[in-house]
Amino acid sequence: MILTKLSSKRKMRNTLFVCFLILLCLIGRIGFIQFVQGSELSTLAYEQQTLDRKINPKRGTIYDASRKEILAVSSTVETVTVNPGSIAKEDKEKVAKKLSELFELDYETTLKKVSKRSSIETIVKKVDKEKTDQLRIWMEENNIISGINIDEDTKRYYPYGKVASQVIGFCGSDNQGLDGIEAKYDNELKGKQGSIRRHTDAKGGEIGEEGENYVSAIDGNDLVLTIDFTIQSIVEKYLEEACIDNKCTDGGNVIAMNPQNGDILAMATYPSYNLNEPYEPYTDELKETWDSMEQAEKTKQLQAVWRNKAIADTYEPGSVFKLITASSALEEGITDTDNEGEFCCTGGIEVAGVRIKCWRYYRPHGSESLRQALMNSCNPVFIGLRKKIGVEKYYSYLRKFKLLEKTGIDLPGEANSIFLAENKVGPVELATISFGQRFEITPIQLATAVSAIANGGTSVKPRVVKQIINSETKEITDIPVQKDETVISKETSEKVLSMAESVVSEGTGKNAKVAGYRIGGKTGTSEDGVNTNKYVTSFCRSCTNR
Repeated sequence: MILTKLSSKRKMRNTLFVCFLILLCLIGRIGFIQFVQGSELSTLAYEQQTLDRKINPKRGTIYDASRKEILAVSSTVETVTVNPGSIAKEDKEKVAKKLSELFELDYETTLKKVSKRSSIETIVKKVDKEKTDQLRIWMEENNIISGINIDEDTKRYYPYGKVASQVIGFCGSDNQGLDGIEAKYDNELKGKQGSIRRHTDAKGGEIGEEGENYVSAIDGNDLVLTIDFTIQSIVEKYLEEACIDNKCTDGGNVIAMNPQNGDILAMATYPSYNLNEPYEPYTDELKETWDSMEQAEKTKQLQAVWRNKAIADTYEPGSVFKLITASSALEEGITDTDNEGEFCCTGGIEVAGVRIKCWRYYRPHGSESLRQALMNSCNPVFIGLRKKIGVEKYYSYLRKFKLLEKTGIDLPGEANSIFLAENKVGPVELATISFGQRFEITPIQLATAVSAIANGGTSVKPRVVKQIINSETKEITDIPVQKDETVISKETSEKVLSMAESVVSEGTGKNAKVAGYRIGGKTGTSEDGVNTNKYVTSFCRSCTNR
């Protein structure tokens, strides 16, 4: 009897001890949840009970230099979403049928979205208001007051389609910039999303009577480009004609730059594409074979036409580069423009055992001054000049002319030049560099270098955007002109421009004459690769009113 009582007391004591331990663990767990995880769980609960619908802002407008022509604009469209838990069970099929009919969607897929156990489902994006107005009328007629949301959205539109396509770029389906100015200035253009928030239960039904919390979107800032719409249109027209007439299979590009402030007045690449349909075939030939192409080939073709060749492709400039060699020689005082008989072209020149021919080796130019050598585009004269300048000094001028680094133009995808390292340049290599061969630069690098000559010897950084307009305050912020170091003296600049004018008036660039204007320029031809039988032709010019 005594043993039984002792055993019962022991069991009771043990039971109480276990209960105490369990209670202690529960209190500890509650404390951990409350004080350690409390903030995190509170946030998760809020997110779970909050339905958040995004409101896309209007992307900023892109204007040409005059602000008279709109190159890119966002138009108002609407997005339709549903809260499945807020649609009555007996209305689900009716709602799915109407949505699929109105927006030309698959009925079964739409019904699954309407019947899903989720807080929100997207039915269709970026539809015209005409369609959504029909939906509003149907909802009113059928007394459906909740569960279907129609929210304002935006769609990017390019009024001139192909104009400056590689410069402007385009946007993705979520309103983000993917190329060109649209990508480079995405943070300025995209604005800030707004939202519509309300508390919901697990099925998406409303909790409480607070109603919706509306946070308005902030539209993106507008941009004013340096591109002049009229100049751009003219340049594109004649570039296309020239490429077609001369059967330029790899296309071409033109840059028009103001040397005084770096403004890019026009930047055209052929072929171009329609910004409103960036993923569609852009030539008649491609349209015929597009459906049978592999996706990888389609992507390759599209990326090729999206590419802005003026900044992303490198090439051998050829004799245009003689302007740089002439500038260096004049600045160093090695020669002058009109020393009669200073040079003599015999059809070629021997360099380290290698004979390099003049393009007119069969009928040598004979006695020449520097001006005449530039007019005749005579290789031996410039080879001789580079020898007097030397590798180290010549490369210092390449650096001054910004030819060994990117220009920093405000566009994505800029490539850099390809030069042999200075310590690896021998006599033959320096000879070919002097007349623009066996190295590669981008068109924008050459345009920037020659602009320094035209700008009295001062280099200016090229730019495509000149102003940003705040969407809320309309305050205008000017993008400052960035002037770099003085490359050559004003005196040297004037001498080179004078010789370039002679090239057009009497030399190899006669076809560039324009009545009423003083035109200076230089022609250039180079091989596109080695033994390809393909050539790159180029022309660089500056002009002023008479």
